[in-house]
Amino acid sequence: GIKSSIRKSKMSKIALVDDDRNILTSVAMCLEAEGFEVETYHDGQQALDAFNKKLPDMAVLDIKMPRMDGMDLLQRLRQKTTMPVIFLTSKDDEIDEVLGLRMGADDYVKKPFSQRLLVERIRALLRRQDAIAGEVIPETEETKVMDRGDLKMDPLRHAVAWKGKDVSLT
Repeated sequence: GIKSSIRKSKMSKIALVDDDRNILTSVAMCLEAEGFEVETYHDGQQALDAFNKKLPDMAVLDIKMPRMDGMDLLQRLRQKTTMPVIFLTSKDDEIDEVLGLRMGADDYVKKPFSQRLLVERIRALLRRQDAIAGEVIPETEETKVMDRGDLKMDPLRHAVAWKGKDVSLT
């Protein structure tokens, strides 16, 4: 439909929230190079204030930050949105990871992390979000309708038609 073509043409907006300016700068540059629109915030409160005006498509949150940490921010976000959230955690924060996932984070990436991995996890969550929103599944060889003369097969609907009449499949 029209909605899906609009979604595919607009850049996904990613919010990065971390008190480490080096991480904000390098990750923002990486994501922008991959075609994302990026907004950066230095703490949870600054991010929350901005999100109250306009929500991004997804957020990448550091857990430990001044003013409002990632856990508090996630808790407030989950009261009003299901947008995907990835936590950035330090090496030894298994308790934070477990707690974050229980509170509604969708994924986490341990610091120091591969930016390539973060980009792919962001893409995976956005794909899942699009699918949940009922947007069109990208057409691939496995999903497109096949026409062979009088025969028509639709793999997504599990439907077959012969000479314009539906064929019952058992």
